Amino acid sequence: MAEALDQIFTALSDPTRRDLVARLAVADATVGELAAPYPVTGQAISKHLRVLEDAGLVSKTADAQRRSVHLEAEVLDLMTPWIERYRTQAEQRYQRLDAV
Repeated sequence: MAEALDQIFTALSDPTRRDLVARLAVADATVGELAAPYPVTGQAISKHLRVLEDAGLVSKTADAQRRSVHLEAEVLDLMTPWIERYRTQAEQRYQRLDAV
């Protein structure tokens, strides 16, 4: 679990990869479609997608017409308990501060 979480956070540490995830949350897309708004090569975007794929955040599917990249949104659920634990601790700390 910790290793998977490390991979997810590492993958999401890059702003381009976070943007790719945000765009894939709206709809599946091809590598070319994902690369279009960036001033980098399709190969560079493919490398970013490989990091996301290695972390389990995206998958690629091929049909007769196109190869799509798909967000595996359930992987983001692995982050929720970790984030929630620290959010709760911070909230409790602020409540204690408010009480003082």
